[in-house]
Amino acid sequence: MENIIINVGRRLGSGGRDIAARLAGDFGCALYDRELLNLAARESGFCKEVFERNDENRGFLRSLFHMHVPHVSDINFYSNELSQENLFKFQSDAIRRAATEGSCVFVGRCADYVLRDYDNVVNIFITADPDSRIRRVCERHGCSIDEARELIARGDRDRAAYYNYYTGKTWGHSESYDLCIDSGIMGLERTGDFIRDFIKERFAK
Repeated sequence: MENIIINVGRRLGSGGRDIAARLAGDFGCALYDRELLNLAARESGFCKEVFERNDENRGFLRSLFHMHVPHVSDINFYSNELSQENLFKFQSDAIRRAATEGSCVFVGRCADYVLRDYDNVVNIFITADPDSRIRRVCERHGCSIDEARELIARGDRDRAAYYNYYTGKTWGHSESYDLCIDSGIMGLERTGDFIRDFIKERFAK
């Protein structure tokens, strides 16, 4: 296949990032998750920590005043350059630049919306049942069930608010994606296989 773009939205604890990494390997694509923050930082000239605080979270400016990282003290907080809309634009520019350079898998960051006018794109959303998500978060973070529930609730809330604000669509709703799938039914490996075959059929047409 020629240059393809795979966008993966995911609920926290669904294993979406792991599946995205596997798809990148299957299709020989570059994988962009937090790597996008480095690209956006280079595009804008701001330090990476600014983008890390803004990452899929619209509430970061309140905490930025308390950051103790290089270059942050030099930022004019009354300048439009540091508006969240401009940070989103820098990140969107980085997504588009990467998409023109070769086949990519993007994880989150509204990439499906940013690349909505591209023809060679497939948009996937991965969810899972609550028990599977809690178990996976507990394993990954070494936390209790109650702590995992809180992490999941906060993570999903932030991702939804970020996505809905910048896209005007509803995060996780089927109209925004070519395929929505529950990874808890088949497990990560078989879910990855299913998505891989779906993508092959999608681009075969």
